[in-house]
Amino acid sequence: MITIIMGSKSDIKIAEKATNILKEFEVNYDVNVASAHRTPALVEKVVKSSNSEVFIAIAGLAAHLPGVVASMTTKPVIAVPVESKLDGLDALLSAVQMPPGIPVACVGIDRGENAAILALQMLAVSDEEIAKKLKEYRESQKNKVYNDNLEIQKML
Repeated sequence: MITIIMGSKSDIKIAEKATNILKEFEVNYDVNVASAHRTPALVEKVVKSSNSEVFIAIAGLAAHLPGVVASMTTKPVIAVPVESKLDGLDALLSAVQMPPGIPVACVGIDRGENAAILALQMLAVSDEEIAKKLKEYRESQKNKVYNDNLEIQKML
């Protein structure tokens, strides 16, 4: 189980990138809107009541949500910084500059799909079925590049 927490409803397109991958892998997830600044009690309720093995926290601007989630659990937290005022660099730096002892994994700006894949890799450590599906997914990614190359070669 994976819990996705968005800082605001406007982050839904990024969350959908993650949920599309999780659906493909048939992994259970839930999605919540909870703000680290406006509704910290709700963030705490979501984290403390979750039976998830991994959290994905999606936030822009100051992007404190991943760090706040990490402060409430010892389970892995993956930050997805969202493009905002400073092209997402503000959110990226907020996510990666965590103090010692409270780490947060971080994927690229707006890369919800990579957050889902990283979460699946974490689950795959103890789940052979997910590990198998990840291997097949990687193979399909490789085959796509080979096929794209063949198509381009024929065009030129």
